[in-house]
Amino acid sequence: MSVFARLMSALAFCIGVTAPAFAHGPTPQKAEEKITIAAPPAKVWAALKEFGDVSWNPAITKAEATGGNASGASRTITLKTGNLVEGLDEYNDKDMSYGYRLSTENLEALPVSFYSATIAVTPAGDGSEVTWIGRFYRGDTSNFPPENLNDEAAVKAMTTFLQEGLKGLKAKVEGKS
Repeated sequence: MSVFARLMSALAFCIGVTAPAFAHGPTPQKAEEKITIAAPPAKVWAALKEFGDVSWNPAITKAEATGGNASGASRTITLKTGNLVEGLDEYNDKDMSYGYRLSTENLEALPVSFYSATIAVTPAGDGSEVTWIGRFYRGDTSNFPPENLNDEAAVKAMTTFLQEGLKGLKAKVEGKS
């Protein structure tokens, strides 16, 4: 075997051994929650459709918004643990859905470094189904995050936030809040 061939073989071995160490990092996580509401989709959408009005979500104690339902609108939501700033990416009144993303992180408010989410209302029998999907990264994107900022903490926090919000929406629309 020539010197060049041995060098190439050694280089290939080194790359093969070290590449996995460099490839490690955060992977995108997902939380998807659904709820059935005993009301027509138009009534559910009426409670949900204003991007700046999240009064249906008991996890949010305050919201301030600018831009209405236009792409690029923003809202600052206040949770018990702090504020998050979100931006509206897409809004579809006809399909009763919108998508938004985290603009300014606050790891004390929610242990995620970034998220995008969509919420949609669809008919379901005599009522409606609301689907809320969040895609996100854990709060600490290093290879060895602390427990409070790892994937499990992010999934738990996001899932709880979506579940609480949907329960609040259901209670408001069904007149049980």
